[in-house]
Amino acid sequence: MRRSAAALLLVASGLAGCGGGDGGSNSLTYYIADAAQEDVATRCATESGGAYAFNIQRLPNTAAGGREQLLRRLAAEDRSMDIVSVDPPFMAEFANAGFLRPFTNAERQEFSDGILAGPLEQSTFRDTLYSAPLYGNTQLLWYRKSVLQKAGVDPAAGPVTWDQLIEGATKAGVTVAAQGRRNESLMVWVNALIASAGGSILAEGSENLPSDQVKGGIDTEAGAEAARIMHDLAVSPAAPAGFSTAGEEDSRAAFQEADGGFMVNWPYVWAAMDSAIEEGSLPANFKDDVGWTTYPRVAAGTEAASPSGGLGLSISSFSRKQELAVEATRCLASAQSQKEFMLTAGNPAALGAVFDDPEVREKFPMAEEIRTGLDAATPRPVSPYYGDVTGVIQTAFHPPDALSPDTTPRAANSLLEDVLRNKRLI
Repeated sequence: MRRSAAALLLVASGLAGCGGGDGGSNSLTYYIADAAQEDVATRCATESGGAYAFNIQRLPNTAAGGREQLLRRLAAEDRSMDIVSVDPPFMAEFANAGFLRPFTNAERQEFSDGILAGPLEQSTFRDTLYSAPLYGNTQLLWYRKSVLQKAGVDPAAGPVTWDQLIEGATKAGVTVAAQGRRNESLMVWVNALIASAGGSILAEGSENLPSDQVKGGIDTEAGAEAARIMHDLAVSPAAPAGFSTAGEEDSRAAFQEADGGFMVNWPYVWAAMDSAIEEGSLPANFKDDVGWTTYPRVAAGTEAASPSGGLGLSISSFSRKQELAVEATRCLASAQSQKEFMLTAGNPAALGAVFDDPEVREKFPMAEEIRTGLDAATPRPVSPYYGDVTGVIQTAFHPPDALSPDTTPRAANSLLEDVLRNKRLI
């Protein structure tokens, strides 16, 4: 269901004084989405020599939960908010509502220098930078080396397609793990498939139009290919059990089973495998059998558009300490901080140079593939109506085994345009 910024303001008006005050003239309230952010904030505050301190507030651990909390407080013009951690897909929604302070041209140059293409694109709305990229994220294709010969697939020899993976996994009696659950992870998959097929969920040029003029780009050959691939995997023997309810952790669990073969997932799984080995739920030599490569292609001759994720730091338009918040963001999003996030939390840097660091290379032997994926990544639609867009995709493309290349794209496109025109609800 759609809710305008004005409606949110009315709903949230009771929050207008929340937050417990500003905590002192140099105290910045910092809304974080990841525990590792607090450690970096502690270092930055110390290095500032007392110029600023942080009042840390933790956001819910889901994208939807974080969006809701930030929207309610920002719509209430909560002046206790200074720096907020924004999941990139929701940045345009906040910026369009006037909730975020735009970075100046000079600041934009500073926070954009050396940033990889995917993280930078998803931090920019209407040619204005609203988020300083803190870290990026992209998915890779992970595989068990021991199944390749039987599957007749060799990702090390060159890019592979989804069709090759499904056919090869079926032949080898192993699974292809992906995220079929009806939540944001499904939107990530659909967007990557459509973009990899040369299309886009929103028609080119309509992203910034009023909602009643936005055109969908789903009823296309690219949309049909996305529906076909998702359906073909879901009904094949290569689909893991519970495929239509599988999120990232379910995919990792399926990949680690005896019949695990292939998986698309974020780089955090590499460190998660270490944890599983340490606790004894995986054999000590499990990772010796794990390989990785860039995201699968839809068509053999066309580069894949890998998923783009991550986190950005934005300044609240209602903060009384905006200049000080920008100064603190310089440290929070610095190369040193991004390296720390990558080493401690497994969150890939948005700065390309971090991937050349020897410590990063040692801990992430797939660093080059991550960097390549981030530079080729296609963000989810940068649109002020993203909440509606993702809701429509999650509705129209679920469950995967019920999709049809003949009917799903048309139905999804119609639903999208009707929802944006307030003709239907989701």
